[in-house]
Amino acid sequence: MREIIFDTETTGLDPREDRIIELGCVELVNRFPTGRALHLFINPEGRSVHPDAHAVHGISDADLADKPVFAAIADKFLDFIEGAKLVAHNANFDIGFINAEFDRLGHPPVDPARVVDTLAIARRKHPMGPNSLDALCRRYGIDNSHRTKHGALLDAELLAEVYIELVGGRQATFGLEVSAGRGESRSGASRAAVTLARRERPLPPRLTAAERQAHEAMVAQLGEKALWRNFAPPPAAAKEERQS
Repeated sequence: MREIIFDTETTGLDPREDRIIELGCVELVNRFPTGRALHLFINPEGRSVHPDAHAVHGISDADLADKPVFAAIADKFLDFIEGAKLVAHNANFDIGFINAEFDRLGHPPVDPARVVDTLAIARRKHPMGPNSLDALCRRYGIDNSHRTKHGALLDAELLAEVYIELVGGRQATFGLEVSAGRGESRSGASRAAVTLARRERPLPPRLTAAERQAHEAMVAQLGEKALWRNFAPPPAAAKEERQS
């Protein structure tokens, strides 16, 4: 299962007027990071960064002057997310901006069925909150001390760790990590093959002979069409079990 954890930074809060200026994406396969990421700064095509937005992410108009416009990076973004679930924190905000940019290009919007909102998951799992990204990092012991301002790639990397914990932690895939040479998953993580040995002798039945005979007598009274007869062992097998 391939998922893309992503985040955006924007010039403001209104997707009809404001523009995406930074995209950060991190790839997970079977809930493990693959090491693949996409990080893009984007020229907002004349839309100035609102002072309140600048205070959050620290990206200025001058920082974006020589960056490509969204139309120039759209195919790169689409290639990276192709076929994957899209995971974001407060996903309606980010997807709203993504779809607004796609609409300007005449591209179809992102299918809502592809989108996973970690804020909604966190609110169900921790209804008393708080459920901001910083709060969830603290809850799950994820180091975010280097997050002095918002940044799309940094936030996506932190969210990837939070998401793994929200959906059950790294044990979710039940894979056993071992040294190289034992076979690798699609994500590149090595896994050990587990072989279950066959018992030399089956465990003895838990029913006593008297209990089995009492059950057989009860079934005999139910008639030939009794459903219990579908589960009764053949007479020879029953005799062998009683003698074992």
